[in-house]
Amino acid sequence: MENFLGRFKEFKRIAMRSDTTDESFAAMIHLAAAVIGSRLMSQHGLD
Repeated sequence: MENFLGRFKEFKRIAMRSDTTDESFAAMIHLAAAVIGSRLMSQHGLD
């Protein structure tokens, strides 16, 4: 879990919380999680 949260720091908007609404911040978290999950699956050959 710590590694997963550490990967969020790659996304500047999440680290800085620059989104103006809670909805846009939540959307960015979901998008980042999808990107991170996609990268991990790709690295392990689970496409």
